[in-house]
Amino acid sequence: QVQLVESGGGLVQAGGSLKLSCAASGRTFSDYTVGWFRQAPGKERAFVATIRWSDADPYYTDSVKNRFTISRDNAKNTVYLQMNNLKPEDTAVYYCAVGRTLSFGPLVNSRWYEYWGQGTQVTVSS
Repeated sequence: QVQLVESGGGLVQAGGSLKLSCAASGRTFSDYTVGWFRQAPGKERAFVATIRWSDADPYYTDSVKNRFTISRDNAKNTVYLQMNNLKPEDTAVYYCAVGRTLSFGPLVNSRWYEYWGQGTQVTVSS
């Protein structure tokens, strides 16, 4: 059974940094993609970034480019989201998710993801 456990959330001032972790277990993930999504109060869950486990190819939503970096550690079966220069609008619950890598491109739609973590709260104060 696949399990995803997020950690690393917290409260930070605008301009600060946080590093989220998503520890995955339960299968091999070489044919899978890991994504980070976020959901702010009163808003729908939104795509943040994704990475293919096989070649670590990343993809970001425009609002986090040059501020966030997604990476993975094969030995630890963990995906990270390094978040720099955080803004109040980054405040949300952040979720990691896993889905099979597909040939048509990066998985930006949540419907392609089969497994989800429980989420971790990120709060950025102004």
